[in-house]
Amino acid sequence: MLHCFIIAVETLDGFIAEDKTQISTSWNSKEDKKSFVEITKRAGVVVMGSSTYETFMRPLKDRLNIIYSRSKKFEGVEMTNDLPEILLQKLEARGFKEVAICGGASIYTKFLKAGVVDTLYLTIEPVIFGQGVKFFNENLNLKLSLVSEEKTPSGALFLEYKVLK
Repeated sequence: MLHCFIIAVETLDGFIAEDKTQISTSWNSKEDKKSFVEITKRAGVVVMGSSTYETFMRPLKDRLNIIYSRSKKFEGVEMTNDLPEILLQKLEARGFKEVAICGGASIYTKFLKAGVVDTLYLTIEPVIFGQGVKFFNENLNLKLSLVSEEKTPSGALFLEYKVLK
C-alpha cells in the first residue's frame, strides 16, 4: 500500500505563510530545510498546488513533481487534476511506495478530506505571524496520534503524527 504523507512547516500560531506568494524557506530553520529534502527525496514524489510550486520557481531535484492546476502549465513537471485517491492509484501502479504532499492549504485539505493521508510530518518554528495562510482552508475533524517529537537546536519542533482513520 502506498504511504501518503503531508510535510509542512508552520508558525507557532498555525500559519504556513504570511501570504500566498511567500516560500516557507524564507522563514524556516536550516534543520527544517534539511529534513524536507531528506524526507521528500526518500519518497521520490512531491505533490503540490500551482501557487506552492510557483514559490519554488523550478522542479524539486531528484523527485517526481506533480502539480495540481486547472489552468496553468509548467515545464519539467507532471500536471494533474485527479482526485487524490485516483492519483495515488496511478502512482502506485507506476511502482512508487511513498508520496509527499507539500502544500499549500487547499492541497493539504483536499488530501486529508479524501482520507488518503497516513502521516503528518510537521515542523513548528518559533515564529509568530499573527495573520497569514492557515494550514487548512476548511474545517476538518481529524484525530491524530503522536508518533515522535524532536526539539532542534534552533528551537523548532519536529513532530510526526499518525492519522487515525
